[in-house]
Amino acid sequence: MSPVLPTLDLERELLREHRWIIACDEVGRGALAGPVTVGAAFFDASRLSDPIPDGLRDSKLIVEKKRADVAERAAAWVGASALGWASAQEIDRVGIMRALGLAAIRAIEGLAALELDPAEGIVILDGNHDYISPAGGWGYRVRPVIKGDRDCASASAASVIAKVERDALMERLHVDAPVYGWDHNKGYASQAHRDAIETHGISAHHRASWSFSGNTLF
Repeated sequence: MSPVLPTLDLERELLREHRWIIACDEVGRGALAGPVTVGAAFFDASRLSDPIPDGLRDSKLIVEKKRADVAERAAAWVGASALGWASAQEIDRVGIMRALGLAAIRAIEGLAALELDPAEGIVILDGNHDYISPAGGWGYRVRPVIKGDRDCASASAASVIAKVERDALMERLHVDAPVYGWDHNKGYASQAHRDAIETHGISAHHRASWSFSGNTLF
C-alpha cells in the first residue's frame, strides 16, 4: 500500500481566516534518553503556490539515509523554521507533557525575528492534545491535528527537521556513552538499550524518573 502523502488542504483552509500558520511536531517523546525536541515551521499564503518537496512526509516514514536531504529541502520550502528542546532533567522535573509544552514554546520563540502577532495566526500541533497552552503559550491559538505530521505538509516539514536534528544530537552523545547504542536507537527502548541499562545503569542523559524494567516503560 502506498503511503499517505501530505497535502496543503488544511493549510489552505486555515489561511482563509489567519495570516500565518506555525506547524509544530515533537520528536523523542517516548525515548528513554535524550531531550524531547519540537520543530516549528512557519507557513503563510505566499508558500501555497510552491510545490511540496518531493519525498516529504511524516519523518518516521522517510528512510533514514534520505531524511537529511528531505529536511534540508523542507527547511528551504517553509518560510522559516526553528527548534525547541527540553532536556532529560527538565522532563524529570516537570513531566513529559509540560516539557513538551516548554520545548514547543521555545521553538515558537525561535521564530521571534518574524515579529508575529499571535492574534493573526494559528498553531497546528500534531496530536490530539494541546500541550502548549498549559505551559504558557503566550496567547497563541492552538489546533491539535491527529496525524498532522502525516496529513499536513507544514507539520511534515516540522517533523523531519526536528527528527534529523535530534538524531544528530543522539549520535554525538553516543560518542561519550557508546554502551547504550544511541547511534542506532537514538535513545529509544530497543532491547539492546534496555540490556545496556540493566548492565551499566543509567547515564546523565537518561530520564531518571522513568522506570526501566523488563520490556515495559511505566
